[in-house]
Order: sequence, then structure tokens, then C-alpha cells
Amino acid sequence: MSLLMAESAKNLFPPGVLNDLLAGSIAGAAQVIVGQPLDTIKTRAQIAPHGQFKGPMDIFLQTVRKEGPFALYKGMLSPLLGIAGVNSLLFAAYAVSKRVVSPYPQLSLGEIALAGGMAGAINSILASPVEMFKVRMQAQYGLPGDKRLSAVARDMWTEWGFRKGIMRGFWATVAREIPAYAGFYAGFEFAKRKFQRTYGPSIPIVPLLASGSCGGICYWLACYPLDVVKSRVQQAAGPPKGIFYISDELRIIVKEQGAVGLFRGLSPSLIRTIPAAAATFAAYELSREWLLEITGI
Repeated sequence: MSLLMAESAKNLFPPGVLNDLLAGSIAGAAQVIVGQPLDTIKTRAQIAPHGQFKGPMDIFLQTVRKEGPFALYKGMLSPLLGIAGVNSLLFAAYAVSKRVVSPYPQLSLGEIALAGGMAGAINSILASPVEMFKVRMQAQYGLPGDKRLSAVARDMWTEWGFRKGIMRGFWATVAREIPAYAGFYAGFEFAKRKFQRTYGPSIPIVPLLASGSCGGICYWLACYPLDVVKSRVQQAAGPPKGIFYISDELRIIVKEQGAVGLFRGLSPSLIRTIPAAAATFAAYELSREWLLEITGI
């Protein structure tokens, strides 16, 4: 039995998973640096009181005018510290999930989506607190009472504890991550396979960037209303009430703002995702190839 368990573990966690972890960390850092300004605009569009801003461009102009251009990078420390771990977990979980879904290396797009959804669910464990701190930092508008990340973290822990504070919005994050990463990986693989018909198995950098952007667009189109819910729940003054808080929040948004409220901030998200997702996939694929050459695994 122990030999069988060892062999199963070897099949699920091959030596290349270490490369996935390291490459995922590099990809995560690239994603944050490239995409943070538009992410700040997106988050403020989602959580600001209705009528505070006229649209994404107004958010950009007011933020730069009142707080300075570096305010667009507000909240970056949380994802920069955490996204390397988040993305390394994501890509490693995806590599393992593909082996769980199918023992064969060439998966169908449906199997890719299933493996992506599984990886997204696992990824929520780290993504939820990272996102919560980021959202709460981005919700500060340069006023005297604004707090540093360390103070936000301390207050959430002291006042609400781990489950209702640090992990606030966890199930909303899970609900977002499953369809998001199903779309993310399926979109990437769809575009990549189309390009491989022209360029062969190893595609040039520009088609690789385009494939990553396609994956990012599919990510947001698959989950955006749930991302709005997640941001609002994580920024709220208190923890959500009841087990159906996701559907409750959806109803509140529609009642207050109409169906359009479920898509506030979508345009900067889609614009952001083109360079950010391209940088993520390019950094991952290129660094993984480099690591493979160095380690040979």
C-alpha cells in the first residue's frame, strides 16, 4: 500500500512541479507590476458609492489630481508580497489538476476548463486574503486617516479574527475563481492551439502574448459580476451575514444600480487584462523554459 501511495504521489507531483512554482512566482510579479494601475481603477469603480464617479476615466483623473499618479499603485504591496505565492500555487495546482483530469498530455478544451476550475478553487486559499487587503487599501482616497497595509492587517485581525477578518469574502473568492480560471486556461489554450497550427509547437513571443491576452479576457467575461460581489463584501464595514450572502449581495446591487451595476469597472478590467495577462503567460512560459534548461526537469 505504501509503495502504491508513493507511486501515486509521484504521478501527481512530478519533479517539474517545482519549475511550475518558480515560474508562477515570476509570472505573478509581472502581472502585478503591469496591471496594478488599471486594477485600482476597476476596484474603485466597483466599491465607490453610486454617483461618486462618472466612469473609469473620471476615476483616473480624480485619483491622479487629488492623490498623485503613484496612488494608482495603491494596494500593490499586498499582491506583490502575495501574488508570487498565489500564482505559483495556481500554476502548480493547474499542473496537478490536469493529471487528475486526464492521464494523457493532450487535454480537450473542456478538460482544460475543468482543470482550470479545480486550480482556481485551490488558489482561493491564498487569493482571498491577498485580494481583501488589496481592496481595502485601494478604497482609501488619500485622506489623513488612511492606513498602511500593516495597520489594515492588524485592525482586521484584532476586530474580526481570522475567519471574519483575514478570510473575509473567501466563498465569494471561490465562486469567482472557479469560472474565472476555467475561462482563463481554456481561452489561453484555444488561442495557443490556433497559433500552433501556423507556427508549430513552439510559437513566437507575439502569438504567445496574444494567447495570454485571450485567456485574460475570458477570465473576466466568465466571472465579472462575482468579482464585483467579492470586492464589495471584502470592503464592507462588517463581515457578510448568512450562508447566502453572495446571492444577497447580487440582489442588492441590482436593486440599487440595476443590472449594469454588476459590470461596473469591466472596461478597465478588459483593457488591463491585455498587457497583464500577456505579461503573466509570457513570463511563465519563458521562465519555465529557462528553468527547464537549467534544471533538466
